[in-house]
Amino acid sequence: MKNRYNKKNLLKTLIIIPAILAGSVSINSCSDDFLDQPAYNSSNTESVFDNIETADAFVQGLYRGLVPTEMFYQLGAGDTVTHSAEDGSTNNSKYNICNYQYDAYTPNTVTGIYAAMYAIIERANIAISRLPTMPASTKRDALLAEAKAIRAFCYHNLIRVYGDVPAIWIPLEDADPNDQNTFYPKRSPRDGIYDRIIADIQESVNNLPGSNGTPERLNKQSANALLARIALYAAGYSLRWDLNTGSAGTMSRRPDNSRVQQLYQIADAAAASVINAGTNSLVQAQGGKSGFEALWFNFDRRNFAAVNQEMLWHIAEYGPNTNSAFGVYAHPGSRGGTYGSRKALQFILPTYYLSFNQADKRRDVACTSYSIYFLKTGAASDTWVDVGTTYSCIMPGKFRISWCVEPQAADARNLNIPIIRYADVLLMYAETQNYLNGGPTAAGTAALQQVRNRAGIGSLPIPSGQQAFQDAIVQERKWEFSDEFMLRTDLIRMNRIASEINATKQAMKNLSDRTGQFASTPVYRLYKFHKNAQVYGDPFLAVTYIDLTNPAEIAAVQAVPTNSSGYAAYQTTLKSIALANGQTSTAEDKWYPVNMFQAYTSTFNGNARKAVGFVEGFNALQIGNIIYTKPTGSAENGGTYPNWIEGGGDGLFYGFVPNKTELLPFAAASAGHPLVDNPNLTQLPGY
Repeated sequence: MKNRYNKKNLLKTLIIIPAILAGSVSINSCSDDFLDQPAYNSSNTESVFDNIETADAFVQGLYRGLVPTEMFYQLGAGDTVTHSAEDGSTNNSKYNICNYQYDAYTPNTVTGIYAAMYAIIERANIAISRLPTMPASTKRDALLAEAKAIRAFCYHNLIRVYGDVPAIWIPLEDADPNDQNTFYPKRSPRDGIYDRIIADIQESVNNLPGSNGTPERLNKQSANALLARIALYAAGYSLRWDLNTGSAGTMSRRPDNSRVQQLYQIADAAAASVINAGTNSLVQAQGGKSGFEALWFNFDRRNFAAVNQEMLWHIAEYGPNTNSAFGVYAHPGSRGGTYGSRKALQFILPTYYLSFNQADKRRDVACTSYSIYFLKTGAASDTWVDVGTTYSCIMPGKFRISWCVEPQAADARNLNIPIIRYADVLLMYAETQNYLNGGPTAAGTAALQQVRNRAGIGSLPIPSGQQAFQDAIVQERKWEFSDEFMLRTDLIRMNRIASEINATKQAMKNLSDRTGQFASTPVYRLYKFHKNAQVYGDPFLAVTYIDLTNPAEIAAVQAVPTNSSGYAAYQTTLKSIALANGQTSTAEDKWYPVNMFQAYTSTFNGNARKAVGFVEGFNALQIGNIIYTKPTGSAENGGTYPNWIEGGGDGLFYGFVPNKTELLPFAAASAGHPLVDNPNLTQLPGY
């Protein structure tokens, strides 16, 4: 077989692209839709593109590794919704990055995204270069369009994380080895990269099929949705600095306003194309579940036929070689049993949990106020319980372990990775309509209304002014897209990251002090004892609870007995409170109170759980102890804010610096990192 690299093999070790791209390009075998295929490498691309079947297999391989772990583990937090629950604080890289405390040295920087995206860009460049040499056909043109869209997605991820990055448009084997830029390419202005990848999708999107049987591969609808997203980022704000002088950067749009307007028009037309096609819609209520609950329960169960009307594009993750750790960190935590001992390493800020309207069906899907607890009773068979938690340990819920299919391994969860949903298209369209018309239009309002109707809050008034409508969209995106690793950079492109961080820090202080909007937030909650089914596919949503506001009831639950002789009478009291608050209660039902502002491990909360049957390990959860062993209330913390809120240099967003930390630095040390591999790369100002 002819090897086209010959003397250019040296490039594979000197170019900024990591060496892994020169290895085998394994074809995506993540689901029933992607069958095992032979592996190809870039030294035999001539034979790969001899026929359409192997070319198709090569393009399928581009999907592998599109979402590196860092995109959801590190950068999926810090968005004023989800936060790190790692056991460490300032000495833990995930906690640092979540709080915008970056540096240019491992481990407090992000490097995997850079390497992974350029590895796929190289393979996409091979496909884009070789496919036009094949005989013309509808299939060939579709594969070319698919490769261009995947390359666009990679560049989009690089720009939203690092800003200006090297632009490489041809395969390494076609590059001039005598050109210094081949070996050590410099940063290229992001606007030029955005313009090219947007043109790529615009020119080729109609060559993609309207449907190719699975949203695990891009089609016309999902490519248009991707086009809308990328155009909004290209038109939006970002941290910009002079590449020649390296002077400090500022948050701004690109300087040519006419192009900004055009980009909004491109995004608007692309979103409208998806909507007007009529082939996609929001998942609605079914089987006793709200639409939002049905969406995520079926997605986690891999029942894609029930959700693909909304899931425009999700990355296949099911094979033994491609199954990612997505969802491993964002779940309620489990102490054993069927699900194993699985620690929750991300948590939901209670201000977000409390921001939902009471009618909003999304809260108990996106957030879990329970963890799966091993209740050792000493009886013949032990029990697992969905135990109610406090405000300092609300966990993510979209990808809860009990909804999933059985994992192949502890770090392989069988969860596909959601990229674009129809709800996103609707909210992008509402945003573009508002911007282009100086205020919300009937069509834009209707798009927002669809999302709210599905959530159960369709009766909320929709603002009529441009700024107020934009504010509503920002909040709606938070409620809708938690833990889908886009909110952090969404807030940046909207130039809202600094204001949202400051507002969240103040809101958390208000909650801690029980002032402002949280002055009347109930302190005590009465949870109903609930056994966990210990089966994958358990449809359980949320622990039943009562927020207590009646002073007499609060006084009654505060009188928790300290020994078993008083447990029966105490349970009778709790049942009477439940009945008085409209809850039915059988003889077998049990209840236990929680002080939501104290730590889960406080004396009161521990004694209350003991009174309902928690014995061994009654204060232990599989959650990072930086939160669950800490209170939320300042009064419950001796009159000062807990460190995870403010204090000791490691409170919420302690590392955020405007006009600096909106983007990440390149790593300056450790083999295989950009500034080491490529001395022509300049560092982000400020690092």
